[in-house]
Amino acid sequence: MEVDVDSLGMAASSIESGVAPARDRDHNWAIEHWSKFLDRCIFSRLEPDTFESHVSLLSSKYPLPATAIADIFLKPQRGNHESLDPRIPRYIQVLAQRKLIDTPSVLKAMYKYSTSHVQTEKMGNMPPESSQDKAELRWANSYAAEEVIFYRLTKAVATGTAITREGEALAVCKMAAKWMVLFTSASAAFAQEIMGQLHILHAKTEMESARAAFVMFLLGVTENRVVLDVLGRPNAKGVRRTLSDNLSSFIPAILHNSSQVASRFESFRTDTLASFEPVDQKKDDTNYVIDDIESTMALDNFIVSELPSAYSRAGLYIYLNANLVGRPLIDDGIFFNYLQNRYQGDVRSTTVDLILASFDVLANAVFRSEAQQDGHLLRSYLINKLPLLLVTLAASTYPPVTPLQCIRDALNQVDTNSFPTLSAMFDDTSNNTTFTDGVRQDFCFSCCLHGLIPETSIESLLGEITFQTLPQAGRYAKEALVEECMGDPERIKRLIGEIDNMDGNVGAVCQALAEVIGRLCTNKETMTLKGLCSRLAKKPLSLDVMLLFNKPITILHPLCELLDNWRYEEDQGEYQPVYEEFGSVLLLVLAFVYRYNLSTTDLGIVSSDSFVAKFMNVGHLNKPLGELTEQEVGYLAGWVHGLFDSESGGLTDELLSSSPLQDFYLLIPTLFHHVVLAFGTGCLDEESLKTGVEYLANTFLLPSLVPAMMHMSNLLWIELHNGIDQKAVIRLLQLILLTKQSSSEAQAMLSSVLNITAIPLEHSLRSYQRYDPKSQAVEPLLKSIRDNIQLSRRTASATHNELELWSSTATGGLVDMIRTVFKGFVAWGVHPDPIVMPTSYSHRQILTALKMLGARRLLGVILEEVKDQTEKGNGSTANDVATALISAPDVTSMPPPSELSLLVGSSSHPVMPPQRNTSLRGALKWEAEDCKKIHKSDPLKAEIIVRLYRKVEAQLLLPENTETMLQGDINMDLSENAAALGDALAAAAQSDGLGPDDGNMSLDLGGNDMGHLGGNGAGDAGHHGSLDFGPDNDMFSSLNAAGSGDPFEGWDLS
Repeated sequence: MEVDVDSLGMAASSIESGVAPARDRDHNWAIEHWSKFLDRCIFSRLEPDTFESHVSLLSSKYPLPATAIADIFLKPQRGNHESLDPRIPRYIQVLAQRKLIDTPSVLKAMYKYSTSHVQTEKMGNMPPESSQDKAELRWANSYAAEEVIFYRLTKAVATGTAITREGEALAVCKMAAKWMVLFTSASAAFAQEIMGQLHILHAKTEMESARAAFVMFLLGVTENRVVLDVLGRPNAKGVRRTLSDNLSSFIPAILHNSSQVASRFESFRTDTLASFEPVDQKKDDTNYVIDDIESTMALDNFIVSELPSAYSRAGLYIYLNANLVGRPLIDDGIFFNYLQNRYQGDVRSTTVDLILASFDVLANAVFRSEAQQDGHLLRSYLINKLPLLLVTLAASTYPPVTPLQCIRDALNQVDTNSFPTLSAMFDDTSNNTTFTDGVRQDFCFSCCLHGLIPETSIESLLGEITFQTLPQAGRYAKEALVEECMGDPERIKRLIGEIDNMDGNVGAVCQALAEVIGRLCTNKETMTLKGLCSRLAKKPLSLDVMLLFNKPITILHPLCELLDNWRYEEDQGEYQPVYEEFGSVLLLVLAFVYRYNLSTTDLGIVSSDSFVAKFMNVGHLNKPLGELTEQEVGYLAGWVHGLFDSESGGLTDELLSSSPLQDFYLLIPTLFHHVVLAFGTGCLDEESLKTGVEYLANTFLLPSLVPAMMHMSNLLWIELHNGIDQKAVIRLLQLILLTKQSSSEAQAMLSSVLNITAIPLEHSLRSYQRYDPKSQAVEPLLKSIRDNIQLSRRTASATHNELELWSSTATGGLVDMIRTVFKGFVAWGVHPDPIVMPTSYSHRQILTALKMLGARRLLGVILEEVKDQTEKGNGSTANDVATALISAPDVTSMPPPSELSLLVGSSSHPVMPPQRNTSLRGALKWEAEDCKKIHKSDPLKAEIIVRLYRKVEAQLLLPENTETMLQGDINMDLSENAAALGDALAAAAQSDGLGPDDGNMSLDLGGNDMGHLGGNGAGDAGHHGSLDFGPDNDMFSSLNAAGSGDPFEGWDLS
């Protein structure tokens, strides 16, 4: 570093003579005069040409360095720290022309007071600051001014006037590196508040516009000849390193908006900067980025060519299938977020495609002969749930797009062969089913009920006269229904019956019932709750519909809390009603748990001491006698005698009250285990066994048969004591299943029990049948539970027949099945036809393949198909299909509900979420992280993986506002695209007096060679080294001088 000896000597002599303090006073005095001058200019709205004459005199009387002047003009003013005054950019223009400020000083001052610091501080994403960059006060909103100034700096760089000296180039690069970090931190901070209020979203949009302008400026800097020459020198080693590191973090933030610009930045980082390093430089932690470029080609910086966006009919069809294949997963917030990400705010396409996909899903179920299991839920979704979703979407529609228009467009594409008109329903030659008859009509009336379409338009939508009418009671309101139910328990019974309706009111009914359950639990109105729970437990299909509008935790958590804390009253009279009430509540919880294979976290259970949690985990297992406590042995002995010993007096209140209800249910497997052993060994005779079963068939004890039958199902799989135990189990099952119950209420409750236990019971009976083929006892038992088997489970697991069918293909089993399905989706997406049935598909196929093949193998099959279809020219559709398959939720491996965090926060018990299997999304992420390795052997596959990964992440993450300046193919060669940048500048300069007709907006750069965006560095000789935006600037030509004489006359600058 060179040292100016003369200057050093002068400084020493000045200090000795006391000149330095005087100089400091002069500097502060000058800053004060400049600040007062700026206040006067803003107050009087001084025109720029008058400002220029004043500032020339001021700078001669009170000289200041460029950084100080830029700081004065760009920092928050007294009385205004909201946003930069629109006159300031004009004054900055004059200062630049007078060479009183330069590019680094402007960048530094803008950075110091940028609003982005405020946002990053809120979210804890603050980038490291030097003492010079710290500010006591920053702008509330500086983004509009930053956008304008960055675009002006871009033009100055392009004309070669902004960067002319080595020191200036290095300073610009250092500040550009800081700006990259700041924008990256601000983007991350805004992403955390994306679900926030409207003003947050507006500020985020403005920040992204300012960032887009900075990207233009940065691209010009990285391709400027002066900058490139300076960066190639040995003393720029540290700057090169900083630029490379910061670019690696900055590129991902703009990658999704413009791959072209990101590609040029990546080329600059990995090619240009790398070429400046010595060829024989050793690898170390200082130059690792340069020495091994390929090893640092991280996923976020991997550049791929973009394919045209495709919204195939198959995409949303797949996603809906996945949401409805098991327990309904349609959470409105998550669902709308997915639609927003997929369609990027195109409400018309979203609405039409959503309606079509909903009809397609129901048509597919009928075509696959799955309507008996799925038809009720899918039809209720289409008629009762879909209109509510459309109401939310309709709030974002604006003329000429209307809900009526969208619904008409969608219904015109619905196949009337699958969903016939009213007249076609009476055609004997058609293959109509009750699940599709009248669906179009019911859907239209439901839409009318919710105000989407007028009633007068229904006949035109259907193309025929209809005799159906709107519900007589009109549209239900949940709050009114809740109050009716709390005042009249009979209303609850009627509401439960209305869950099966197809009139558009079922959503309010289901939400009202969920709230009523919560209130009854809070108030401990167990008698009313018993009736509600027992009725719901009888109707598994109604539980499906309930979950279209409520999460399991909403319904079940209050019930679990009630069961966990249930205690006998001190003045308890009879105990049988208490057992009946407790059993009915437990039966409904078990109906949900076993039908949908729910976990304790799905129920909102946060304590390991919870009775419900223990029951779910070990409620089907017997405890060895050695592990029973003395108290439990007493309970067990009492119940054995009470049930099977006719001389003991039966089930007295003394026996019923002897053990807590929770302990009774946990001991049931142990009780039945000993009953089986006793009957098998002859210690318990037939008559006593019948007596005990008759007791258990009473409604107050019937729910206890759930753990009993689960345990007996397990015993049938195990051969003990030469099969004696298995025969005892068969006899017990005969007494329970083949004996007609004493009352219709008991028979209905037994049916509820069998709905829960039918599947495991069927499996164990068929296992026993293989063990003892000659047994004539099994078939009658299987016949007795045949109807219950259809209602027992909805867990998205494949049946034996399905698994055999999918695995039996000669060419490849499950792999071949997946290939066939994928090809069918692509063909349907490329050539959609309203009269063609949707691709035959169940999401169970994907879930089964995922379980059998594993995530990585299944992903490999999907990637091979995407590659094959891409080579055939169907890349966009194939990507959409693959994205839908990977993005689709897995009902068999769901994360804990978000509400659980609130419950955990109020509990001292730690909660361990259930372990989840590797998903397709997780496997794709692993593959994408290895893209640099894959690129060595198969560049096309690496590109497909990264492109698919980014699309999947984009659809599953919250949407970001698109930066309009970075859309499309942006070519920053200003000699060819100056007009485009001029339009951008005009759009950005929406401030005081800055309009599109302003002379400053012209980007006519003459004959400058713009090969490196910085031209030949020539520019106007009179403005060499300044921020002159070109000789044609005529922004201030219309401004008149204030007059002759002292320009400060009448101004108080003291």
